[in-house]
Amino acid sequence: MFDIQKIREDFPILARRVHNNPLVYFDNAASAQKPKVVIDAITNAYANEYANVHRGLHYLSNLSTEKFEAVRNSVANFLGVKDEREIILNSGTTEGINTIAYGWAMPRFQKGDEIVLSTMEHHANIVPWHLLRERLGVVLKWVDMEESGDLDSQKVIDAISSKTKLVAITHMSNVLGTIVDVKCISKAAKSKGVPVLIDGSQAAVHLPVDVTSIGCDFYAITGHKLYGPSGSGAIYVRQERQKEMQPFIAGGNMISEVHKDVITYNDPPFKFEAGTPGIVEAIGFGVALDYLMNIGMDAIATHEKNICDYAMSRFDDIDWLTLQGKPMSKGAIFSFIINGAAHAHDISTILDKKGVAVRAGHHCAGPLMDYFGLTATCRASIGMYNTVGEVDIFINALELAHELFS
Repeated sequence: MFDIQKIREDFPILARRVHNNPLVYFDNAASAQKPKVVIDAITNAYANEYANVHRGLHYLSNLSTEKFEAVRNSVANFLGVKDEREIILNSGTTEGINTIAYGWAMPRFQKGDEIVLSTMEHHANIVPWHLLRERLGVVLKWVDMEESGDLDSQKVIDAISSKTKLVAITHMSNVLGTIVDVKCISKAAKSKGVPVLIDGSQAAVHLPVDVTSIGCDFYAITGHKLYGPSGSGAIYVRQERQKEMQPFIAGGNMISEVHKDVITYNDPPFKFEAGTPGIVEAIGFGVALDYLMNIGMDAIATHEKNICDYAMSRFDDIDWLTLQGKPMSKGAIFSFIINGAAHAHDISTILDKKGVAVRAGHHCAGPLMDYFGLTATCRASIGMYNTVGEVDIFINALELAHELFS
């Protein structure tokens, strides 16, 4: 049973007030708040259990190693991965995608090879490919979404040519909330011999994810959006792709032997995890995933859909607000402008005075802002601890902003 009151009690920060108003935290797409079990796990790891991992033989090192390596299994269970060796732990989606760009793509791609992207990608799934464009002459092929904000999976599939070497696509837009049919895209791309990388930073927070069912080659997630610590994350890499990869960062742990004239790499996934990792961050990440799985991602998705539907019904009654995109399949992320009003930053400031935290800016989605002809929007994004009542508080604060700027 999904107990929203119990869940809210798990998050200490939700009890605080901002500008003498109850905190309404609607900035979850940027980063989510942390439950007490995660905070306690981090505190305990530093206070009672800390030591470096993998290389020690003493009690604390073995304990830290055991807890760190257990995270790999938690990630595998969370993503529906059968073999935890296909999970590479890292600092988040940005590092994960760069690992694929430098470790898998750069040694394999040549001038004229194509990467298919959508216009609504986050910069983390754009800039690494631009680096390949600059350094190798790779061609980026862009697929626009529909005016509704939907992304037609067939248009993505049709963009695949004989020169396409990768499809890199988001599972859920961090600006529009659009849910992409990545399973359909992965199946079609596989039939054409083209690997698929999925940015799961948003979708994994709001939806059950099974990468085995999706059929992709790479799936990246980031811990701080999944109610875990910043500086934590992971990427699923299919074993056959791991065999094609070269190490992205060199140093300790990713090697087996080092001599003056030769080195021997460690086995995957350690081959792609150089240096001392974010040990405590990873432990907190694992606890966050276990917390989510205990609640149930299906239950979370149902709760958030109810809030999304309610928020959309409230937006439909407001004629002075423009919502960017109304896709058929949508997560609870809303980007908007107040018609004829001041800059999104000004609107965000007014909302903050009422205790409502939203994001204002381009949301690391430059091509999407260009598509809409905007420099910035406000974005309200829902987490599992948010409520319908908070939507009403948010709408009331918007009405105040509209009055002030009209």
